[in-house]
Amino acid sequence: MAKIDLSTALGELELSNPVLTASGTCGFGQELASEFQLSELGGLIVKGITVEPSTGNPPPRIVETPAGIINSIGLENPGIANFKKEQLPWLARQETKILANISGHSIADFAKLAAELKDEPGITGLEINVSCPNIGEGGLAFGTDPAMVYEVTSKVAKNYPGWIMVKLTPVVSDIEAVAQAAKEGGAKSLAVANTLPALDIDLKRQKPELGNIYGGLSGPAIRPVALKLVYQLAAADILPILGVGGIMTGEDAVKFLLAGAKAIAVGTATLLDPQAALKIKEGIADYLAHHNYSSLQEIIGKAQQ
Repeated sequence: MAKIDLSTALGELELSNPVLTASGTCGFGQELASEFQLSELGGLIVKGITVEPSTGNPPPRIVETPAGIINSIGLENPGIANFKKEQLPWLARQETKILANISGHSIADFAKLAAELKDEPGITGLEINVSCPNIGEGGLAFGTDPAMVYEVTSKVAKNYPGWIMVKLTPVVSDIEAVAQAAKEGGAKSLAVANTLPALDIDLKRQKPELGNIYGGLSGPAIRPVALKLVYQLAAADILPILGVGGIMTGEDAVKFLLAGAKAIAVGTATLLDPQAALKIKEGIADYLAHHNYSSLQEIIGKAQQ
């Protein structure tokens, strides 16, 4: 059987295959590297980084729900200085694209993180997490306001001349307006979409399950929501899309590609099976072979036609 070409691109970012890890589900990649060669992936989106170290939210931080989980990790991370000193040297040696996810509580935080990473050769690009609350503006998430998305993205782009992707929240009245604002701010791609706000209650304690009360719902439960947004934004043809949300199998991934995503990211599935991303890549290749395609590009956006 002829080798299938799995290569793709998110704008200027060329990928050997369409499978990346979603931020927050694989740490900084070292545990995953004990399961398989990271060069098997199109890229690694590492755990979110903030300016200062963060201990995260109080436990419990994860609760299972029907067809998914709710997590409230709270951006636990070692901070940008430790990331550059302790994590980046190892990441720079990996033979895959490394994307740093940056999070902040103010626009100044995002600008500083971008400046700190602009000269780091181990970083291929940045993913901006605009689902963080803007503390200075009363706690409203950056990603719900197109004007704020533009401001954050433009400040990052000013300090970081490389490839930038904005991760969109699904909780917004007009996601096309937000996507357009990201593009005008300098983004080269969109990650669609982040988790949905959620809550569960412990019947024995009669209290919320999570220590932080609220969390983000991920897993198969949100896949139809994310798939709809990918399809909608691909039809609008604003920026290349990384499909994210409840992808558990190769067939799930193919749905996002058919909807118009250029690549996909695997999140919750990795928590269940550390080799999930590799198996999903194999599942995509199996689908293409079964349907007599020789290239991934033959199916991207096919459901739009």
